[in-house]
Order: sequence, then structure tokens, then C-alpha cells
Amino acid sequence: MRRTALYSSSRAGRASEASASSEAEPAAAPAGPVQPSRISLSSPRLLWAAIALLTVLLLVTLSLSLRPLQRKLTQADINAAVLKTMETQVMPSEYARAYENIRPSVVRVISYVKKSRLKEEKDLKSAKLAVKPKALGPAPGAGPNPTDDEEVEHGVGTGVVIIDKGVILTNLHVVSGADRIKVVFSDGLESSASITAAQPENDLAVLQAAKIPDDMIAATMRSTNDLAPGDKVLAVGFPFGIGPSASGGVISGLRRVFRSPEGKQEMKNLIQFDAAANPGNSGGPLVTMDGEVVGIVTAILNPTPARTFLGIAFAVPIENAAAAAGLPPF
Repeated sequence: MRRTALYSSSRAGRASEASASSEAEPAAAPAGPVQPSRISLSSPRLLWAAIALLTVLLLVTLSLSLRPLQRKLTQADINAAVLKTMETQVMPSEYARAYENIRPSVVRVISYVKKSRLKEEKDLKSAKLAVKPKALGPAPGAGPNPTDDEEVEHGVGTGVVIIDKGVILTNLHVVSGADRIKVVFSDGLESSASITAAQPENDLAVLQAAKIPDDMIAATMRSTNDLAPGDKVLAVGFPFGIGPSASGGVISGLRRVFRSPEGKQEMKNLIQFDAAANPGNSGGPLVTMDGEVVGIVTAILNPTPARTFLGIAFAVPIENAAAAAGLPPF
């Protein structure tokens, strides 16, 4: 006889649990997208912070909208500004600018001789004029005189510094025969100087100063190849010891020939100019409107005994002057 199959009661328990769980699931909330949490402005601090931020943004927006647009600068604007400046401000002249450029390099040159030498020269000149019999024995009051060794000023001229180590160009006749030479720089510094080179055919001498200023500025030299009659020039020096003085004019001619009044020397290839020059200008620079040296003032043409300026002066081209100092040509 076939036995009836027996089943465990756990199945029924599981089924009851599943039915119970299925009945409980509808009670749960249906799944869906998560909503973001909202920021609450219920706090006074957050509210005022938001108001402040909005105010700042509003002010920035207003300032940007009210700011005028920058116009592009044109050449017409630049010309108008320059013209306005020229109308309202006094501009220095060409001569004034040239003078300011060369002034730090210009020096006063003073030569000294001993009284004893002057006395000898005077006695020699007197002896040539009239030969008188010499008395026997010493002259009354004869003997060594301490004042004979004193130095007296023999001449004043001008020089220009061409190398910042204290190398100075001047005229040979300014320092020739001097027992002592002194130079005075633009800042007032005084120094002894010695002759280191000479070019007699061009009446040039090169001096070396024993002391120089700390901020010594040498002049700029320029070739004379492009010079032409009518070009503006400036002569700077110490006429009659007064200065530094400046006088302006133009180049009157080139490659001129000058013979000294005594007829002892003839100089060639000179620059002729009409800027006022007098005794004391000798050795000074002749400069262009850029303040660059093109010549060394050396002579004036005046057939009268006055030896003053009549409108014609001469300068040695700077090429010759530079050669006297051992500098290479331009």
C-alpha cells in the first residue's frame, strides 16, 4: 500500500511570511528622485549678507556702465599737446642747449711766470732798444730780491676737456713759456697742469691736470666733414677773463688761411666763423647746436692794434686738435 507523502510545516510558515511581507510593502513610500534641501533665509545674518552682496554687484554694474570709453590716442592729439606745451612754457634756445651741454667740459687756463723772468725780458728788450755803457761794480741796492721768485699772472685762456682723465686741449700761445699752469674746472676745482704734447703748426697744446672733479665730463667731438657755411655754432670761453661766456654765430667759411699779425706763422685749413671771440677765448671750444666740438678757437682777424673782434675769427678743426692729443681721426 502506497504511503502518503508528508510535507514539513515550514513551507507554510514561509508562505505566510512572504504573504505578510507582501502585504507590508505597499505601506512603504514609493521610491523617487531626492529633492534638494532649500536654504532658509530665516537667519538675519544670512539675509543681510545677501543684501550686501546684491548691493555690491549693483554698484559695480553701475560704475561700469557710467565709465566713459577710452578713446585711442592719435597723432593729432600728440601734436596738440606739444603745441600747447610750447605755447604755455618757455623753451630754451638752441644756443642755450648747446651751452649747457658743453659747459661742464670748459676750463679756465691761467699761466704764471716769475717776476725775475719778466725783469730779464724787460732788461733784454731795453738793451736792444738802446745800448748803454755798463757801470763798473755792483749797482746800488743790488743783490738777491726775494720778490723776484714771486709769480705773476701772464695770460688767461680757455681749454676743453676731451678725455675724462683730465686731458685738456688749448692753444699753445696761452701756455707757452709759463713757469706754472693752473686750470679751473666748471665746478670751481683748481688744479695745476702740465704740457704733455704740442702741435706748433696749429697752435695747439695738450694739458694734463693733476686733479680732476669726481664727476668729470669730457666733451663730445664731431667730424667737420658735414659742416657748411651758414651752420650755427657757439664759441665758449673766457674773453678778457670773464666767463665762461657764450657767443653765437654761424660758420662763415672753411679751409681758410690765417697769418699772425707778426707774420711769424701761417695756419691753414681753418674754420672761419662770426661768433664773437676776443683775447681769452683762445683755446676754447667751437661747438654745434648739439654741443659737440668741431674746432678749437685760435685767432681773430683784426689789423688794428686793438686786437679785438671785428667779425672774423678762426678755429682749428677738431680732427687736427684730436691728432695733437694722440686720438684717432674720425
